[in-house]
Amino acid sequence: MDVNFSIRLFFAGIFAILQTIFLCPAYAFLEPYDLLYDNGVEAFYSSDYKNVVSYMERALSSYSELRRTKVRCRLQCRDQHPFDESSSDLRFFDAVLHRASCLNECIESVVGSQSMHRVSEDVIQDFHRRIPYNYLQLAYAKLKQPDKAAAAAHTYFQANPEHVEMSHNLEQYKAWEGVQEENFIDREARPHQKAFTAGVKLYDRGEYEEAIAYFEEALEEYYKADVECRALCEGPQNFAEHEHLNYRPALYELISDHFTQVLHCEHECVRDLATRPGRLSPMENYLPLHYDYLQFAYFKVNMIQEAMECAQSYLLFHEGEEFMTENVDYYREVLGQEVKPREEAQRYIKRHRQELDLLRVGSDNLGVEYTEGNYWSSSGGREDVNRIPSGTDGWMEYVPISEKKNVTANEVKELREGGPLVYDSVRLVQNSEALNGTQRVLFDDVISEDECAELKHLAHAVMMAGDGYRGKTSPHTPNEKFEGATVLKTLQYGFEGRIPLKSARMFYEVSEKARQIIESYFMLNSTLHFSYTHLVCRTAITGQQNVRSDLSHPIHADNCLLDPEANECWKEPPAYTYRDYSALLYLNGDFEGGEFIFTEMDAKTVTASVKPKCGRMVGFSSGGENPHGVRAVTGGQRCAVALWFTLDPLFRELERLQADEVMESLNNQQQLDHGLSINPKDEL
Repeated sequence: MDVNFSIRLFFAGIFAILQTIFLCPAYAFLEPYDLLYDNGVEAFYSSDYKNVVSYMERALSSYSELRRTKVRCRLQCRDQHPFDESSSDLRFFDAVLHRASCLNECIESVVGSQSMHRVSEDVIQDFHRRIPYNYLQLAYAKLKQPDKAAAAAHTYFQANPEHVEMSHNLEQYKAWEGVQEENFIDREARPHQKAFTAGVKLYDRGEYEEAIAYFEEALEEYYKADVECRALCEGPQNFAEHEHLNYRPALYELISDHFTQVLHCEHECVRDLATRPGRLSPMENYLPLHYDYLQFAYFKVNMIQEAMECAQSYLLFHEGEEFMTENVDYYREVLGQEVKPREEAQRYIKRHRQELDLLRVGSDNLGVEYTEGNYWSSSGGREDVNRIPSGTDGWMEYVPISEKKNVTANEVKELREGGPLVYDSVRLVQNSEALNGTQRVLFDDVISEDECAELKHLAHAVMMAGDGYRGKTSPHTPNEKFEGATVLKTLQYGFEGRIPLKSARMFYEVSEKARQIIESYFMLNSTLHFSYTHLVCRTAITGQQNVRSDLSHPIHADNCLLDPEANECWKEPPAYTYRDYSALLYLNGDFEGGEFIFTEMDAKTVTASVKPKCGRMVGFSSGGENPHGVRAVTGGQRCAVALWFTLDPLFRELERLQADEVMESLNNQQQLDHGLSINPKDEL
């Protein structure tokens, strides 16, 4: 027998045995989620939708299981090998070595070799942003499984609320046969936030007993999530302050640096647990707010001892706060005894303060400045009547930590309106009260019929499809085409002789007229600057109007991200947070549909509707107090001048400043020509 053949036969037999062993269930380790994800993406671009679903669902399952395994093993090994406070250095490092060995054995018993699960930062970010659910919703839709497509789309949209196409997909799924409201679930919902949201809704309806159950569940889930978050911090760390090749620390420097990074990560769990998916800013006062809601809810159901316990717990976070201190005094008087804060709140605060002390020391060792985050800043005292305990009016009162305040109804009422209209021809049609809101106004006869006709003619001459919408011809709905042009573009066209210069000047002057009216009516104390000016027309696409359930422009706010489920509007990017007032000047009304609507924060309840017509202008403040949208344009073309303004001169529209220079140049040229109307192009 050939020797080489015998050797090959031997190794083939060994390989077959090993393959049999490792493919049996006992050796079936966790599949790497990045590999499954890549296979799913490849299947998607091959239109293999069954495998898209298979790979993506397995990738999500693997990702979750890897996370659960790390948490379980780190907590388990910590309990099995605790640090003895009175031990020597050798005892300390003995516990460290045993804990490390325990971790490695525990994790690899489930997932296999940990080196197989080292994933690139790009893939990690894709999972944080829930990108796999985008592929899943499209694949499920192709496979005619609309209920699963709806759930995947809803899950993705929660973390990506600015994704316009997904909002359209959700509207389409709602119209599909067999899709129910309960199909729109967040598959990645965090239990503590889900329970808290449910509790708030019940609290707002005065259903206090039911709200208490949810708030208690939310607290329990929060503290569980906090333990898990801290455990996940015990992984590899990045040392951005040091160049890797030159970083040669001594033993205790290395331990100190690594531990400080872990400690900082654990401290940031406060922010992480209070941040909703897709948001940059956490809900301010989030954990203390649980105790605030609970103390008042318990009071309303006559459970005074529990109410005092929760009020005392709140004061651990905001020592000496007036409104809660008065509540505690009331509860103490009713009970005739003292009640201590809850133990879990005491333990949490004690650990948090210890972390702060250690972080200050560790940051000094790292040579970086540590700034304590204001995680629990309070909304300030509240007035109590007849010493009856006060409760929160709802979480809209607590604004994001980023110090970019949300506008609340109370703040808006302090603003003024009703100033002079500047121009005699302009008529006030409806004020805020008539429009069922705050900082809203409707004018007629802002411009004449002739001016409307000229601006419409101008629009048809200069507008380009997708202008102002990053080139997308149907940015808000596939059933309409959007075209637009800016003031600067029209002036340039006029200067070049491609359109009548008179019409370009009119666009510039009309927009300035609108700015003056808004600034004067709302009685602003400082100059209102242009943020963006856009001549825009939207046209119904023929053949696509029979069955429409979407809007021409979905409900939104102009300077914050509207979050209807949380009853919030988050003032953070990608919203244009610097915009303060908005206005829409309509050029026509000869089209079907297209009404402008204001809604409540739920983005469903319509509070006012405006039918466009020539010379009509609606103006309003740009924040979360004025959610608005446009109903579907089902026939014809709807044209308007859209204007956004800012009180901050740093955010003035650059194109507007350039347009001002062009106008100044044209005016100077006109003076030199002694009033003669000469087109610059004619001089060539």
